[in-house]
Amino acid sequence: MITITYFGRLKDLCPSGCETLGWPGGSTEDLLNQLRQRGPEWHAALQPEQVFRIAVNHHLLNEPKQLEDGDEIAILPPVTGG
Repeated sequence: MITITYFGRLKDLCPSGCETLGWPGGSTEDLLNQLRQRGPEWHAALQPEQVFRIAVNHHLLNEPKQLEDGDEIAILPPVTGG
């Protein structure tokens, strides 16, 4: 099982803000592909040209990573200051 926390636009698609998924194995790219299959809104929000970051176990990633059972994933929108 993996836990995913959503922020920004994705939190609108998953109002609880998080979910737990059974995970048979794969990378962060595999996870994104699985989430994109949920429908047109998910597909549009998670396109490669969209700006978002992925963190696994509280560490921001710069490249795809293999996910392990028990991992905590966060999908984060860009952060702006003001």
